[in-house]
Amino acid sequence: MSIDRFILRKLNTCQEEHTRANLIRLFVIRIRKAEIAEEHDAAYVLSKLY
Repeated sequence: MSIDRFILRKLNTCQEEHTRANLIRLFVIRIRKAEIAEEHDAAYVLSKLY
């Protein structure tokens, strides 16, 4: 199971507010890192085209 699915599953079942907040922070960090990696990959592909 991927870490993203694990986080989402825990968010669905977690009732402790502090833990939920930490899980949300972790998920946001993972989304941002994925966006940065995607932008980097796109820039790399474009640089190869020109």
